[in-house]
Amino acid sequence: MKRSNSSMNPYRIAPKNGTKTGGSQMRDKTTIKRLLMYKAKPKRDKKGKVIFGGLSSEPEAGAGRTQPNRKWFGNTRVIGQKELERFREEVSKTMNDPYSVLLRQKKLPMGLLMTDAEKKSQMDLLSIETFSDTFGKSSKRKRPKLNDISDLQAMVERVEKQNSDYNEGSDRNIKLESDWKYQRDHIFSKGTSKRIWAELYKVIDSSDVIIQVVDARDPMGTRCPQIEKHMKENAKHKHMILVINKCDLVPLWVTTRWVKILSSEYPTLAFHASVKNPFGKGSLIQLLRQFASLHKDKKQISVGLIGYPNVGKSSVINALRNEKVCNVAPIPGETKIWQYITLTNRIYLIDCPGIVYPHGATDAEIVLKSVVRVEMLDDASQYIEPILKRVKREFLVKTYKIDDWTDHMDFLAKYAYRTGKLHKKGEPDLNTVAKMMLHDWQRGNLPWFVLPPTHEDDENDGAGEKDEKKDEESEK
Repeated sequence: MKRSNSSMNPYRIAPKNGTKTGGSQMRDKTTIKRLLMYKAKPKRDKKGKVIFGGLSSEPEAGAGRTQPNRKWFGNTRVIGQKELERFREEVSKTMNDPYSVLLRQKKLPMGLLMTDAEKKSQMDLLSIETFSDTFGKSSKRKRPKLNDISDLQAMVERVEKQNSDYNEGSDRNIKLESDWKYQRDHIFSKGTSKRIWAELYKVIDSSDVIIQVVDARDPMGTRCPQIEKHMKENAKHKHMILVINKCDLVPLWVTTRWVKILSSEYPTLAFHASVKNPFGKGSLIQLLRQFASLHKDKKQISVGLIGYPNVGKSSVINALRNEKVCNVAPIPGETKIWQYITLTNRIYLIDCPGIVYPHGATDAEIVLKSVVRVEMLDDASQYIEPILKRVKREFLVKTYKIDDWTDHMDFLAKYAYRTGKLHKKGEPDLNTVAKMMLHDWQRGNLPWFVLPPTHEDDENDGAGEKDEKKDEESEK
């Protein structure tokens, strides 16, 4: 009887040498049995139980049980009242200190910091009135109090008396709306749109460290306390740094005093954003590396830069990278969307558009904070008067070569005649020269700054009306 030469026959005859398939390439008996085992189907009895069939015939695993441990029932997780109070005091001091960082907050019982008085007490309704008395079959309906009203006639008389005593002028529920409303121009709402604030919250959520850039000439005016409050309430695990940019536009003693004042709230650094000659670059990078070393569980950290328009957020990033990686301009609104920039292998920077909180600031304050582009103003001459009040007279004379003027309109007229900005028949173009002055204001050509508060004086505006000796020494 001739044997089959199939490759699945373990007893087939090996071909002779010289053929296409040699004996060394044939399957052996063990390999053929293993392959046949894969094809085998399980055999079952009438009840469906597997009686034969390779791997499927193995017995099913039983229910798993965990070995009990006496440590589960001990009091190792109980802490005394003194230890709890000590924990609350130490952690609260660390949380309120801007120069200390609390690591691994997710593993700490932060809920124990709240005292019983601070916790929201839920009203126990069942202790006041049972469920059956309110909603059950035996529910009781309370009779309304009519205040000694015996019949319907007495109620009607009381209503008529109230109607006669009613005074419409003293009613607080009536809201009087005037026919005319002042509608602010849309350009003064720049930085307050929902799109800009959505970009801001994206940056805050994506960042581990927030750098708030403020202008050295008016640090308190370019801060955003609403964002600081939001971070203290909803993002306590994130760190904030204050960077006082444009410190080259103010005297040294002004920058030193502002750094000392703001350092009591957040870590504060003085900075001059310049690609060629920056100031404060090494200190800021060293501080960011310290924050990166605190987050060893992350491969990299993100640092977001926020602040008012035209305070120099993109310029700070270019100074840190020592090259132009972000578009910069001396006009507000140059950055439209947030963007990622790589500083080192472990530190990423996020540039954010300028944001303005919609508070009750006047149009002049918004223009002088460089929130609005000058070329979009219809009447720029009305914003020159606060500039003449803030800038010292000697600097105006030195810059515009005008010795004497009565008011801001007279100043603009003389400046228009000197520069040749005239309309037909020789009338001065006040709007054009006013925009020229506002451009000088935004670019820092007019020296001015807000005096830092001292122990004796409050915060006042001016370009060094006090401490003139220090101002002169710094200019020298």
